[in-house]
Amino acid sequence: MESKPPKASWLVEEKVRQKIESLQAYAVDACDDEQRRLAGNILKAMGFTRTSSAALKLLINVGYFPVHVNLDLFRYDVRIRYTDEVLSAAEELLVDSPDTDMHIRKDLSTLKVYAIDVDEADELDDALSATRLPDGRIKVWIHVADPTCLVKPHSIIDREAMHRGTSIFLPTTTFPMFPERLAMNSMSLQQGKECKSVTVSVILNLDGSIAEYTLENSVIKPTYMLTYESATELLYMNLEEEEELRILQEAARIREQWRRSQGSIDTAMIEPRIKVSNPDDPEPNINLYVEDQANPAMQLVSEMMILCGEAVAAFGFDNNLPLPYRGHPQSNTAVSVFSHLPEGPARSFANISVLRAAEMDFQKPVPHGVLGIPGYVQFTSPIRRYVDLLAHYQVKAFLRGDSPPYSAGDLEGMTFIASMHVKVARRLHSNSLRYWLLEYLRRQPKGRKYRALILKFVKDRMGALLLVEVGMQVTTTISRGKVGDQVSVTVETAHPRDDILSVREVVEDTKDSE
Repeated sequence: MESKPPKASWLVEEKVRQKIESLQAYAVDACDDEQRRLAGNILKAMGFTRTSSAALKLLINVGYFPVHVNLDLFRYDVRIRYTDEVLSAAEELLVDSPDTDMHIRKDLSTLKVYAIDVDEADELDDALSATRLPDGRIKVWIHVADPTCLVKPHSIIDREAMHRGTSIFLPTTTFPMFPERLAMNSMSLQQGKECKSVTVSVILNLDGSIAEYTLENSVIKPTYMLTYESATELLYMNLEEEEELRILQEAARIREQWRRSQGSIDTAMIEPRIKVSNPDDPEPNINLYVEDQANPAMQLVSEMMILCGEAVAAFGFDNNLPLPYRGHPQSNTAVSVFSHLPEGPARSFANISVLRAAEMDFQKPVPHGVLGIPGYVQFTSPIRRYVDLLAHYQVKAFLRGDSPPYSAGDLEGMTFIASMHVKVARRLHSNSLRYWLLEYLRRQPKGRKYRALILKFVKDRMGALLLVEVGMQVTTTISRGKVGDQVSVTVETAHPRDDILSVREVVEDTKDSE
C-alpha cells in the first residue's frame, strides 16, 4: 500500500481524472453514458468483468479508495464539506456575534449541572439539574444549548443546516450539521465554563405529572461531563454529595410510572454502537459497545428529554405558538396482548412491530400515545437536529417579545425539506453500522458461540433473533424454544461488502454425560 500513489495524484491530469471519476461513478451505479463506456472499456482492457464490484476492486487495488470505503457517501451525494462562503460566515460569527438575549438571561451558574452522553460525543447540547422543594416535590431543570444566540433565521449558516437536516453519525466519522468550530466549541456546553442556554424548569406533582413549568434564557456552568457508564456507577454508589443525581433518578422513576399510567409503550432495546479509529487502514480497529436502553443513566436522561418535550409543547399551546409538534397514535393492538412476553427486548420488539405512523402538526400539540403524554416537541438537540433548531427560533422570539419568525406553513415546508435529508442520514448510519458489525463478526474466531434472544417467528421455525453480545438482529431456523427464550448460534459467513450474514443454531446437548 505504501508504494501506491496518494489519492490526490490521480486527479491532477484531466485525462486520468476522467477515468477515475468514471470508475467511481460505475462503482456506485450512478454514471452517465460516457462514463459507463469509459469505465467499461477500462475494466475490459484490464481483464475485469464489467460490474460495479469490479470497478470498486480496481479503485481499491490502485490505492484510490481505502479497503473499507463507504460508497453510500457517493451514492447519496452527502454534503461532506462546507463551502468557503459558509466557513467564512462561521468565522465571522465566532469573531463578532453579540447576544441579543443577554438582558433577559437568568443566571443559573450556581446550580450543580450534569451533562450525560456517550463517551465520544462531539456536540453536547443538553444537561440536567434537580432539587427537592420544601413541600417534598421535585424541581428539575433541563438546560439546552443555545445555538440561536449565534445563528439567525434565514442566514447562510441556517440555510446550510436546513439542507443537511441533521448531524450524520457514522462509526468512522461525524459530519456535523454546523461547521465544526461552531458545533463542537462555541455552541456546545462545556464543563466549568459559563454557557448560554435555554432552560426548561419543571416542578413535578408527587405522581410525576407536570405541576408548573417555565422556559427562559439562561447562563449555566456545567459541573460534570459524564458518560452513561460513569453516571450509572455514581448512581449505584449512592454518594451523599451527589444528592442531586439521586433526585434526578427519582424524578425519572415517577415520570416513567406516570407515563405508564397514561398508556405509554416500552420500546427500550439493546442497540450496538461502533467506533472505528483508523478506517483507512486495511485492518482498522473496531470498538463495539452494546447499549442497553434500560441502563439507569440512559433511562434517566431519556425521561428528562421526554419531560422537556412535553413542557415545550404545553408552552406552545398556552401561548398559541406555531411549533413542530410530534404525535404518535396508540396502536390498535392493546399492550396487554404482549404481557406474557418477558420484559426487555422481546416485549419491546413486539410493541414496536404494531406501532402506527407518527404524526406532525404545526399549530397545536397532538397526543403522543407511545410516550403517554398529551403533546411533544423535540427541543433538546438544536446543534444536531434542524427541527429542534426551528423550535428554538420560535420559542426564543416569543421570550424576547418578538413575533415568531415562521408561520405554521413555513415550519411545515422547512420540516419537510430537513426530513428528506434526515431519512438519508438514517439510511447512511444504518448501512454503515451494519457494514462494520459484519466486519466485526467476520474477524471473530470460527465457531464462537453467541447468545441469541428469540424476538419472533417469521414463518414456521424461521426466527428473528437478537445477538445479545452484538446488539444485532439476525434470522435463522430454530429447532426449539419460544419468543423470549435464549438460544446459542454461531456465525457461518459474514461478508460486509456483499452484505451477507448467515448464522446457524448450536443445539446444546442437554443429556447428562454417563
